[in-house]
Amino acid sequence: MASTAQGHFALILNPGSGAGSPDEISARTTTAFQAGGREVRITLARSGAELRDAVRGAIAGNAAAVVAGGGDGTVSAVAAGLRGHPTPLGVLPLGTLNHFARDLGVPLGLEEAVQVILAGHSTAIDVGEVNGHTFLNNASLGLYPHIVLARRKHPARGMLKWLIAFWITLKVLARHRSMAVRLSMGDEVALRRTAIVFVGNNEYRAAGLDAGSRASLSGGTLAIYLVNAGGRSHPLRLIRLAWHMVLGVALDGDHLELVRAPAVTVESKRPRLYIALDGEVDVFQVPLEFRCVPGALRVLVPAQDLRR
Repeated sequence: MASTAQGHFALILNPGSGAGSPDEISARTTTAFQAGGREVRITLARSGAELRDAVRGAIAGNAAAVVAGGGDGTVSAVAAGLRGHPTPLGVLPLGTLNHFARDLGVPLGLEEAVQVILAGHSTAIDVGEVNGHTFLNNASLGLYPHIVLARRKHPARGMLKWLIAFWITLKVLARHRSMAVRLSMGDEVALRRTAIVFVGNNEYRAAGLDAGSRASLSGGTLAIYLVNAGGRSHPLRLIRLAWHMVLGVALDGDHLELVRAPAVTVESKRPRLYIALDGEVDVFQVPLEFRCVPGALRVLVPAQDLRR
């Protein structure tokens, strides 16, 4: 594998990221890399299969780094193909919320993010896994995946997007019921009834200006949040919490139970459950085997963030 000081960069771009037209983004990105004296080869990936093929091709072609251009879902999918491999991941944040880029300290401006990639400073971080599937930020089951699925039926942009999102949140809450889950962490077993199980790849800050972000991506642990464990959530609290999840801000309050563990098994009476992995929803067979995989991914970060 070539070091980032030599060789080309492979950019895998999600053309539906919403941050501009693919032609515009490609032109700006090419110009930024050329200004740094480096070559970038751009692949548009419109499906998961195309994305996986692009990652494999970039590794086989000895790319100095594989850059994910898109939102958290795109970045997570590229990371899944790179975990355990020495080729580092670069992030070009083109999504709406860009949680992973923010937690890494990567600037949200395109040209500024390219400068981080060109600098070539890398560090190893943890990834989360559930039943063999990778996530970088979090996985959630219960209420939130159904909100995501309902939002997909009503695509919109700008302020209308958020108005529709709020309406959908209220609509899903009106018919959603809590579920009974069994959590096994080694010899410890916990039985809970909850509306949401939220599993973070490392712990989230719960207060202050940085609420909703993570202080570290290399703590080697999962943070499992259970909403109003064992009781019935007040409707207004549940509305507030669900809306905060849509906005990507903090999980906080005395109605939350936090459990820290390197691995956890989640069981339910239901044979299959919807899970949102970094915002992308899929159906998983129960039991759900979650674990934190320490240092499994190399990422390019600003020099001051190498401590992560």
